[in-house]
Amino acid sequence: MPLMNRRPLTVAVVGATGVVGRTMIQILNEREFPVGELRLLASGRSAGRTVWIDGRTLEIGEAVADAFEGVDIALFSAGADISRELAPAAVAHGATVIDNSSAWRMDTTVPLVVSQVNPDDLEGHPGIVANPNCSTMQLAPVLMALRDAVGLERVVVDTYQSVSGTGADALAELEGQIRAHVSGELPVATVYPHPIAFNALPEIDVFLPNGYTKEEWKVVTENRKILHLPDLRISCTAVRIPVFVSHSEAVHVETHDPITPDRARELFAAVPGVVVQDDPADHRYPLATEAAGRDEIFVGRVRRDASIADDRGIAFWVVSDNLRKGAATNAVELAEVLGERDWVRPAASRGARPYAGPGAAEATA
Repeated sequence: MPLMNRRPLTVAVVGATGVVGRTMIQILNEREFPVGELRLLASGRSAGRTVWIDGRTLEIGEAVADAFEGVDIALFSAGADISRELAPAAVAHGATVIDNSSAWRMDTTVPLVVSQVNPDDLEGHPGIVANPNCSTMQLAPVLMALRDAVGLERVVVDTYQSVSGTGADALAELEGQIRAHVSGELPVATVYPHPIAFNALPEIDVFLPNGYTKEEWKVVTENRKILHLPDLRISCTAVRIPVFVSHSEAVHVETHDPITPDRARELFAAVPGVVVQDDPADHRYPLATEAAGRDEIFVGRVRRDASIADDRGIAFWVVSDNLRKGAATNAVELAEVLGERDWVRPAASRGARPYAGPGAAEATA
């Protein structure tokens, strides 16, 4: 958005010492977000530490209710329990919260938003905005392109997720297990139930009564909410793999109307922030290593799904940096939209219609 239209805002980052929190700070600087004051907040254990950011030293404060006095936007990435406790307190002190946890995603009053898919949902926010799960984040924009052009009947997605989605301890554990393998030692697993190095674990988050993991069910319910398709038939298998950064997804879509691979590539390429890399003859397709450190969503291996008749099936491969677009970049993009459209304050204080979306019941089916 034009710099002249952006007034300086007081921004807080909760979970500022974590992997995503540090990435949020980096992206605020990269995108030249109009930060008048930056407050870095974390647990009491980290309070008092200093960090060097953009040529200045900032002290980490403790994430308590009073710390949000005077804050315009608070970016939360400290886990669902902290968000449930502190987000309402931040709102009570006048802040609008953009939350990266699962705490508010399926709340009927809280919009769940991907910046290039459903930004209009932000208008009715009650002071809290939910940032989607990283696996949902990279999938929703490409599904939107198909939804708008040929309609969606059914989606099946298998995810191949990097360890950075779990946090710094998982990154260290993968590196330690690789070193152990090279040294001929037995790998030690403490973060995951089994060693992740040279392995693939079809278990991300807890198992639900319906047999899905919570991570898999997030992909189901969050895409329905973001795409405004509450009855969308969608299924997911989520797998953790020994990659440091970037999630990959194999996606099979049954569409309402026929579609060719060439048309699908055109639709994907037209979505802001989506890049098509699809030249199998030259071994060109999205790679986790190349997506790391980038904000784009990369799509390739686009082809007909031969199991679906009448040219109504399309299959493709999607890769994105889970720390950036999958979490921090989208959060900052949502803050930009709120500022650009003058929606920083809650809907009730602006006379806007409150957001109303699908309920929380289906989130833990």
